[in-house]
Amino acid sequence: MRAWPTLLLGVAAATIALVLWRIDPNIGHVLPPCPFHALTDLYCPGCGSTRALHALLHGDVVQAMAMNPLLVLALPVLAAMALNAAGWMPQGSEPIWRLLARPKPWLWLLPGYMLLRNLPWAPFAWLAPG
Repeated sequence: MRAWPTLLLGVAAATIALVLWRIDPNIGHVLPPCPFHALTDLYCPGCGSTRALHALLHGDVVQAMAMNPLLVLALPVLAAMALNAAGWMPQGSEPIWRLLARPKPWLWLLPGYMLLRNLPWAPFAWLAPG
């Protein structure tokens, strides 16, 4: 049954949103740091996501973009992919879903983004969490 995974995903997303609404990851060390960054001092594609989601929940899109622009831009796509996995597909959108389901673009996008956000000069340094 496809409803259970979707329901669990929704409950998990709501729980994470509630935690991030109440806890500011910019203050103190309540939430764990990125283990990849802690070990390598490099930014992974997800670095800054917690702070970006916190900023989005508080309506600060500019701060969210400063923390992780890829996440902010990808959130609508990720939400649509979750709805598609739940069985919701608008008529005529099948070509888009086929493109999003292909692994090759993601295998280029994520490592490419990671590489670019670790370069030390502008404009690439702007991709690093601020």
